[in-house]
Amino acid sequence: MTDRPAARVGLRKSVALAMAALLALYVVVAGDRAVRFIATGEPLAIVVGVAVVVTFLAGAWALIREVVFGVQLERAVAELEASGGMPAPLPGTPSGRADKDAAEQAFPIAKADVEANPESWASWLRLSMAYDAARDRRRARHAARTSLGLRRQLRRLRKTGRQEAS
Repeated sequence: MTDRPAARVGLRKSVALAMAALLALYVVVAGDRAVRFIATGEPLAIVVGVAVVVTFLAGAWALIREVVFGVQLERAVAELEASGGMPAPLPGTPSGRADKDAAEQAFPIAKADVEANPESWASWLRLSMAYDAARDRRRARHAARTSLGLRRQLRRLRKTGRQEAS
């Protein structure tokens, strides 16, 4: 929702990719250790190995889920931008964040949009951006997930409609 320089957005993507790569490396190393523990045949080592496998699976699941979420969100934002539905950029602070006062003034507009159009993925995505600008990450993620769910439903309906028309 702010008019961020492309370099900052690129840096954030690079940091996110680096963190994902580090988590992936950790998951691989943990998986290797788990196999080694289990291969010893010792009861305690097997228990530790199984615990590491569970941790490995949880880490892999979290990594995949977050990467998929990021890719889907990026595509939704690109679609919203292509359709001309992006909210007006907010004035930013020197750090690149949205000005808190401007974000708080823009928030009621996004909330009213969702209340008027609760089935619109674009409205929910704009609300997510408003929450993010207001620094409420938990609600921003929730609104973004709602937006992506509605967008998926719309895509399925369009696909089903095309198949029925054929």
